[in-house]
Formats: sequence, structure tokens, C-alpha cells
Amino acid sequence: MRNRIQGRQLSRDSEHRTAMLRNLAAGLFEHGQIETTMPKAKAVQPFIEKIITIAKRGGLQARRQIEARMNDRMIHAWVADSNVPDARKDNVYFDLPDASNIEFNRYGELRKAPRLVQHVMTAIADRYRDRDGGYTRIIRTGRHRLGDGGDIVVLQLVGEEEGPQIGGGTSTRRKQADRRTAYAASLRKSDPVAAVEEEEVPEDAGVEEAEAQVEADEAVEEAAATDAPETDEAAADSDEPVAEAEDDEPKSEG
Repeated sequence: MRNRIQGRQLSRDSEHRTAMLRNLAAGLFEHGQIETTMPKAKAVQPFIEKIITIAKRGGLQARRQIEARMNDRMIHAWVADSNVPDARKDNVYFDLPDASNIEFNRYGELRKAPRLVQHVMTAIADRYRDRDGGYTRIIRTGRHRLGDGGDIVVLQLVGEEEGPQIGGGTSTRRKQADRRTAYAASLRKSDPVAAVEEEEVPEDAGVEEAEAQVEADEAVEEAAATDAPETDEAAADSDEPVAEAEDDEPKSEG
């Protein structure tokens, strides 16, 4: 019988489960977001929320409670690691320490670096000083783990909604639209004449052309109306001499 068993067991004993939750929480506090499976993310979420709430209290008692829940260790050693690409050393959640502040001994072991508990008491607590709960969120990526097909999700700290967003996979309709756009751009580059013909015409262009045509027609009509009397008088003047000439001609005898 499942008596007095609370929470997700995750197919692990108590010691293994506690160590896993501590490592997940430490990774989230160090990097701002981690990638894991959905059951693990839901299991570690309340554990992280409690630690942040305790850190916001401040003081020696809060520090001791945090140290009792998770192991204190040195973090951000990868900032001074030459094997880590520079593109992965950018963090939108925290201000990373300078590489000169991280030291290694002659054997390559880490000797000096920021501490995890101090980072939680300062950076994490100050970040959510005016927020009451809800410090983390789970984002589905739409991917599945090889082997058991578990859902891969991203567990991250809230507050950077304007930064890089992580969503699901790209839909088929979006992929098709992107391919059409790329194909049209390639056609425009290969045929500049067609690109000029495909340029968008302003909406008011047709209205302006119609108004100009109407004004031109009205001007033609006015010009025709003013020239009509002068034309008739000229025709009348030209006909009179002709009529007189016809009268002066001698009539031929039958």
C-alpha cells in the first residue's frame, strides 16, 4: 500500500532523489534556465520556490536554511574556460563575473570563484524582491528524449519575457511560408525587371489617376465649347465669297 508517500518518486530512492533536486536547483540558479524532462521539472519547482522565498528574508538564519537544503559550491567557472565558446558565455539573467576573478591552480582545479549560496542570497533574492511567488515557469519544447520518449522542457526563471523566447517546434504552415518567401526573394534577385514590376502600388495611386483623367476631360470639353462659335463664323465667312462667285458665272445656253 502507498501509505504516507508524498510527491513524485521518479524511480529513485530518497538519497538519489534529494541529490538530483539539489543539482537541478543549483544549475537553474547558476544559468537561469535548464533543460530537463517534465516530471523532473515539476518535482524541482516547489523546491526552488521555497529556497527563493527563504533567500528573500535575508540574514544569517536564512543562509543556514539554504545551506541545509542545497550544497554550497563554486559557480561560473565556465566563464574563464577557453574551451567554452564565447557565444555561450552570454547570460540575460545575471551579470557574469569577470574572467580575471576566477582562478585555477596549476593542476587545473578551481581555486577561486563566486559561491552558490551567496549568489542566491544576493542576485536571486534581489531579482524577486517585489514578487510574491511564481518565480519559475516550464516551457514545452516539443521534443522528446531518445529511449523512453520523455517530454523535453525548459525550466527557467521568470522576468526575462522580452529576452530570447523558447517555444515549440516550427509548424508546417510556417515552414511553407518561409520557403515561399525565400523563393520569391531569389526570383527578384535573378530578374530585377520583374522585381520592379512587382513593386507595390500605393492605394491612392488609382484615385489620383482617375481624378487627373476627369480634370483632363473637363479641360478638353471647355476648350471645345469655346472654340465652336469661332469655327462657325469662319465657316460662314468662307462660304459667302463662294456663293457670290457662283452668281457671277455666266449661265450657259441650253
